[in-house]
Amino acid sequence: MKIPFQKYQATGNDFVIIDNRSGDFSFSVEQITKICDRKFGIGADGLMLIEKHPTLDFNLVYYNRDGSPSLCGNGSRAAVKMAYSLGIIQQHTTFNAYDGEHEADLLPDGNVRLKMNDVRDVKRDNGSVFINTGSPHDVQFVGEAKTTDVFNLGRTIRYSNKYKPAGANVNFVELQPDGILVRTYERGVEDETLSCGTGVTASALAASFKGYHSPVKIQTPGGELSVEFKVGQQVAFHDIFLIGPAKKVFEGVLEL
Repeated sequence: MKIPFQKYQATGNDFVIIDNRSGDFSFSVEQITKICDRKFGIGADGLMLIEKHPTLDFNLVYYNRDGSPSLCGNGSRAAVKMAYSLGIIQQHTTFNAYDGEHEADLLPDGNVRLKMNDVRDVKRDNGSVFINTGSPHDVQFVGEAKTTDVFNLGRTIRYSNKYKPAGANVNFVELQPDGILVRTYERGVEDETLSCGTGVTASALAASFKGYHSPVKIQTPGGELSVEFKVGQQVAFHDIFLIGPAKKVFEGVLEL
């Protein structure tokens, strides 16, 4: 089976994206893992399918590298860029993802401004903050993120009894004068990624408890993003937007 695909990256978070509006393609966990393998496949943090939706512009299906479904903030921004290149959308779009309906805009500078769903509850425990931004995130504030053992510490927290059975992504956040520096251990990838959209969103919201105000600038190993938000009364946070770049890397034909 030969499958056309495009490869995108969004601040170093990379994805294989397939136009599946025909509905011809479906993948097993084994096939997803193979496609995302950096030695035996194309190599990516995740696989996405752009599909038809009965009322919205498109339906976005996202799989982590291990085949598990999830919301991916950076992936959603990349998919918006690809949908634009395919002529599915113009500058504004409304689409469906793993956690429901989202809106996004392509900005004049090429960035994508993605509206995230409201955050209804936040849990603060022994210095860490747990926030679900469409995907569950544990936020840890550290003195120096660059020297933090993200893989081992992140893995320990991700598989801890606290988050069993589903686990959680883990973000290590360093507070800086002009924003925050974030490194993320990503569940489903089971490693540090260069950037995580839902993770930096959770980190920016958590930074509000440290005196940071919207918009929060975020530096990740893969590049810069920003997060806008409003503090709510009925919900913890609303009008949340993840803003940053997404770029096509190459396209090709996958043979399975």
